[in-house]
This record gives sequence, structure tokens and C-alpha cells, in this order.
Amino acid sequence: MKKILVVEDEIDIQNIIKAFLEDACYEVDTSNDGIEGFEKFKLSTYDLIILDIMLPKISGFAVCEMIRKESHVPIIILTALDDDQNQIKGFDLMADDYISKPFSPQILLKRVEAVLRRFNESFANLDNTVVAYKDIKLDKNAAKAFVASKELELTAKEFELLNMLIENKGIVLTREVILNKLWGYDFYGDERVVDTHIKNLRRKLGVDYIQTIRKVGYKLEGN
Repeated sequence: MKKILVVEDEIDIQNIIKAFLEDACYEVDTSNDGIEGFEKFKLSTYDLIILDIMLPKISGFAVCEMIRKESHVPIIILTALDDDQNQIKGFDLMADDYISKPFSPQILLKRVEAVLRRFNESFANLDNTVVAYKDIKLDKNAAKAFVASKELELTAKEFELLNMLIENKGIVLTREVILNKLWGYDFYGDERVVDTHIKNLRRKLGVDYIQTIRKVGYKLEGN
């Protein structure tokens, strides 16, 4: 049974989410504030976290940032803050999805299923080989990435994206192609999530190999 942590301070909403998830055969823990939510994350193993932003004690953004320093566990942000700036911040912090309040519990369930499916399949299609590009090396069996023998701390999605770029070096990959391949046709976000992941990947690589093809997408040089 998949285990989900719901960090939400509005008790009515928390109870609704918990009831719908349990009816769908998920095991659910709940938390009313950011500090308690992070402590529960530290004490247990979760398959997914649903995280509000406007929480007592510390914000959901802060909780997301702390979790991402320790885990690739899928995170869905659920909040009334639905403006572009906050959504982009959520994706910059490597949240996997962003749902605005008010929301449909049935749609939330579908989004949970989609995020878990994408996460569980993250490495399922990777064969047990090592691929390399210049001084970048990906060990797809161990799901590890290296630049000049230094291991990188990549999320599952960043690893998939880098693998996709290397396996298609010399080919321009449009944002739509990347989005459909790595997030799936049922993803509800937009193409900016690709740009955010490229930005994070470039920062972690520390080498300027990923080329931006203006108004199209991205590629690695073929040589």
C-alpha cells in the first residue's frame, strides 16, 4: 500500500483529502504545520507528499526545500496561491506538480496517480548501461550521474532529462517532446516546467553543454 503524507493546516480540507485517499486504498498520515510535517517526513518513508504552502511555523516552500536536500520523494503542492510566480517557485524547488485551491478531490486523486506512475516509471525504461557525453557520465543501473568523476545530486526527473539529452545528442528536442516524454500526456502543467528543470540541471552540471534553440527547445552538440 502506498503511503502519503498530507501537510495541510485547514482541518476540513485535510480530512477531505485523507478520506478520499484512504477510499482509494492509500495509507495516509497528516500534519497541521510545516515543522511537524518535516519531522514526520524524517521519521517515516512516504511514497508521496501533498504540501500546502501557507502553513504555520514554516512555509510549505521551506518544507519542500528541506525535503529536496534529502529525498526525491514526489511532492504535490496544494495551495490557494495560484499566481505564476508562486507556481514557478514551486517548480524551482523541484515540486512534481502544483494544484490550486479550490480543487476537485477526484482530480487530486488522478494527479496523485499520475505523479506516482511517472515516479515509479522514472528508471523502469532505463537499461543497465553507462552513457557518457564529454566529461558527463550516467550510470543508469545505479541512477547516478557524474561530471569529471564528481557525483551530482540530481532528482529523478533531472536524471531522466539529462539521459534524454545525451541519448539524443545532436538532435533538437522541443519543449513539447520533452514534456510528453518525461511528464506524460496527462500532465496538467505547461512547458515552463521544462525550462525550470533545464535551468536547475545546468546549475548542477556546472558546464555549459546544453544549448538553447530559441523558441524551439534544447540540445547537446553531436560531438
